[in-house]
Amino acid sequence: MEFSTKAEKLQPNQADAALFICTEEAQLNNDTAIALFRSLEEGQFFAETKTPSADGLQAVAVAYLKDLERATFDKAAAEAAKWAQNHVEVSVDIMPFCEINAPRVSEAFAVAFGNAAYRFDRYKKEAKPAKLIHTIFHTGHTAEVGAALKFADAQVFGQSLCRDLGNAAPNECTPEFLATTAKSKAERLGADAKIIDKDYIKSNMGSFWAVAKGSVQDPYLVELSYFGAADKEAAPIVLVGKGITFDTGGISLKPGLNMDEMKFDMCGAAAVIGTFCAAVKLQLQINLIAVVPTCENMPSGMATKPGDIVTSMKGLSIEVLNTDAEGRLILCDALTYAEQFKPKAVIDVATLTGACIIALGHDVSGVMGNNQELVDNLLASSKEINDKAWQLPLFDTYKEQLKSNFADLPNIGTPGAGTITAATFLSHFTEDYPWAHLDIAGTAWKSGNEKGATGRPVPLLLNYLRNIK
Repeated sequence: MEFSTKAEKLQPNQADAALFICTEEAQLNNDTAIALFRSLEEGQFFAETKTPSADGLQAVAVAYLKDLERATFDKAAAEAAKWAQNHVEVSVDIMPFCEINAPRVSEAFAVAFGNAAYRFDRYKKEAKPAKLIHTIFHTGHTAEVGAALKFADAQVFGQSLCRDLGNAAPNECTPEFLATTAKSKAERLGADAKIIDKDYIKSNMGSFWAVAKGSVQDPYLVELSYFGAADKEAAPIVLVGKGITFDTGGISLKPGLNMDEMKFDMCGAAAVIGTFCAAVKLQLQINLIAVVPTCENMPSGMATKPGDIVTSMKGLSIEVLNTDAEGRLILCDALTYAEQFKPKAVIDVATLTGACIIALGHDVSGVMGNNQELVDNLLASSKEINDKAWQLPLFDTYKEQLKSNFADLPNIGTPGAGTITAATFLSHFTEDYPWAHLDIAGTAWKSGNEKGATGRPVPLLLNYLRNIK
């Protein structure tokens, strides 16, 4: 998908398909667009038609924005994107918008068009790519819009990479595949990458190894690094992503219904990899490190059993009461590993708890942390980019639900507040730096007819990174 700008008024008869975006009728200078605007009924915000032209029929559409909120942009852009993907080239008129709102509008529509053009059909005999390959934005603010389109292009790139990894079949997307893909993508963009193998994990990361050892697939720890700040020694932001490439639940075996969707249990890792690569593509002026622990959670004669006690990288002993609470077991060692970077902040991303779906549904990610400023910045980024998130509490009283008679910690708490107790468990390993946790169990993928990875929360994370001062 290519995005570009033109500093001239849109002439519909010169475009394959023409889209006019406005906030009121008075902003439209095209008769067909005005007629379409007048045809909108209460609650409608998009209309399209075809008019005769020298080359046949001309596609013309109008998108009405009732206000200047990002959520409004996204709603109209999603409808426009369904229409746009049926055309090879779309010209978009955003002439009515000022130097502040023109880039905001163009970014939202470019992201929607790019995501609508996404296809994952590499396992199918006949691929059916979207027609749309080029979108031109007509604006009087080409510099500002050009910068917004650059960001939109990187976001779509990051989301598409995240979705590709999430959608890949688990017999292809093994821990080794995830690790080598992350390394090759990062290095191709000019970042550094290294893959740490099972010998180090087995010797140093007892909690991580406890999950990995039940599978014939080797575990890996991926470390990606990019130093884009003027001061290469400045404290980095560290992103940590849960990379369980398939989760059977281990000995605490999951029910068979919909277990195929447990290939998506590495979407936290996929989001971190996608965000990291998008940030490098943008050449953001920050220091950034991504840490991805990846393995399978399988039942076997070698698998960890409920009641086993393991020792984490931090030295805390953990009583494994349920082997299906495995994400926190690999994350706690990865979070300890992150200490060595003396980070400015650490953000972990994980499809961690089904309880988060009960609490927040499928449209909102859960946010918790030990630093309110960091949490507030993530929430502000979420609102600005319309990648919804909501803060849940981490009161000290929740630690009362994590008591073991035999170890320093159990890996699950007593019933109730499952999302919070999972984060409370992780908080024991993040005491030495500002930390936030994103539970994306409800938002990382969709089921049913739209089944597939969403690429979230790449928008939230990338927007947070571009706003770092």
